[in-house]
Amino acid sequence: MKPVLITGGGGFLGGWIVRALAQSGHPARIFDRSSDRRVLREIAGDEADRVEWVEGDVTDAAAVSEAARGCSSIIHLAALLTPACKADPARGATVNVIGTLNVFEAAKARGIARVAYASSAAVFGPDDGANPLPVTLYGAFKLACEGVARAYWLDEGIASVGLRPTVVYGPGREVGLTAGPTIACREAVAGRPYTIGYSGRQDLVFVADAAAVFAAAATRPFDGAHAFSLIGGTADVSEVIEAIRSEIPSASIDFVGPNIPMAAEIAETPYDGLLGPMPRTPLQDGIARTVEHYRALSEAA
Repeated sequence: MKPVLITGGGGFLGGWIVRALAQSGHPARIFDRSSDRRVLREIAGDEADRVEWVEGDVTDAAAVSEAARGCSSIIHLAALLTPACKADPARGATVNVIGTLNVFEAAKARGIARVAYASSAAVFGPDDGANPLPVTLYGAFKLACEGVARAYWLDEGIASVGLRPTVVYGPGREVGLTAGPTIACREAVAGRPYTIGYSGRQDLVFVADAAAVFAAAATRPFDGAHAFSLIGGTADVSEVIEAIRSEIPSASIDFVGPNIPMAAEIAETPYDGLLGPMPRTPLQDGIARTVEHYRALSEAA
């Protein structure tokens, strides 16, 4: 069976996607700037050492095209996040927009008919979770990528699904502002205090659920260019903390900081008709699984 190429696949979401693909019998090939498999091993276990790994940068069109050789589909995760795009807008556009163009060009060159890519709920502003109106450069770049995907469907017949999560949490998520809920679980297990760096309500998606949708989008046939909001369930940061304390009553967790500049309530965009039924893990169950993951790591250390 041909592998699924995962750009930026060395991180925690890539690890969960590798795990989801393996469970359905699909091999993966990772394309990433780093060759560090530590996160992948933490999430995917022995599967991490069976994955083919190509080191390269998504801004290098030739490298992306070569990595895509012999693949059945592409899952495109490689991107710079909100702070990095704000700090260096040109670099953010190069990685996020030109990188996405390189992925679709690679699909075109290699005869790959399907791409699943990470968009973001940052395409919405803070007050409207139905109509895209980004207020950050990161969100603007992600919305541009959705336009790129539509153009490649109309011009080249390359089908695509863009997925728009807000906060993805769960074992291994330890980078970025919205990593706060996951890091809080890790620190609570270790008996250390932690402050989540944002306030307010946001939609939270458990990482295994997100990985299942990406894996389905990469392995099931469909036509068209689609963009779906990846919904988990909306909760205030205080509710996240209470969920952690229900697992670890002694947890010393608080929060401070502004609201995330994305709408808290994201409109449903059902995708079951295209991809089939997908899991949706309740917040308490997701927090419990995250806490258990870090307990197991602590006991194994």
